[in-house]
Amino acid sequence: MSSPTQIDLRLLLEISCDVGPVTSIGATPLGEVRLVSLLGGTFEGPELRGTLLPGGADWQQVRSDGTLEIRAKYLLETEQGERIQVQSEGVRAASPEVLARLDRGELPEPHEYYFRTALRFTTSAPRLLRLNNALGLSYGRREPRRVVLTFFEVL
Repeated sequence: MSSPTQIDLRLLLEISCDVGPVTSIGATPLGEVRLVSLLGGTFEGPELRGTLLPGGADWQQVRSDGTLEIRAKYLLETEQGERIQVQSEGVRAASPEVLARLDRGELPEPHEYYFRTALRFTTSAPRLLRLNNALGLSYGRREPRRVVLTFFEVL
């Protein structure tokens, strides 16, 4: 098998996820550990649309420089009733000034911070089985009480 000379991305979907308040266990030797409940939401893409089911969670570790290491797991349900488990790991990084604005509830422009995740999918839906072997990439942005993620499938 020859190696690819470039990586192509295809838009998969955009998620709008309502988030709960941050629950912190406090400072640990590796940084602050936090949990953010994913309360639900919607998603839409060229081939998929539906809801993000309540019950997912985003576990975060805040490094000493303020960077968030993100580990999230949640379920999507398409309009046809198909379910997709999403697991993501990523990072949100910004300057101290932008982080302070985010902490105050302000909404910097997406280009002012770095918010990216790598994704894996699991499904039993026959129409979507290719997702079991797919890798995804996303970029995100914060909104009031919401996170919006745009997913791309790596081809």
